[in-house]
Amino acid sequence: EVQLVESGGGLVQPGGSLRLSCAASGFTFDDYAMSWVRQAPGKGPEWVSTINSNGESTYYFDSVKGRFTVSRDNAKTTLYLQMNSLKPGDTAKYYCTTDLFDGVTGSYKPYWGQGTQVAVSA
Repeated sequence: EVQLVESGGGLVQPGGSLRLSCAASGFTFDDYAMSWVRQAPGKGPEWVSTINSNGESTYYFDSVKGRFTVSRDNAKTTLYLQMNSLKPGDTAKYYCTTDLFDGVTGSYKPYWGQGTQVAVSA
């Protein structure tokens, strides 16, 4: 069974930092790119960052570039998101996601964790 379990969220003041983690299991972690997606109250999902399978390539939404850093530890099958210089606009539930190949259908299927809440407020 595929499991993605996020942790590390919380309440932080503007300018503060948080480190999110996503523990993955049930699939060959180092075969797949991983992403972070966030959803603010009343808004649709917003892609934040993606890291390729070996961690050598990373991609970021413009508004988080220079403040957020995505990384992964394939030995620990864990994905991370280091968030610095947090702003109130970063308030959202953050989800760890990946698309896994389904050998039965021959297509990729999206998987999401349950999310971890980040609140940035004075």
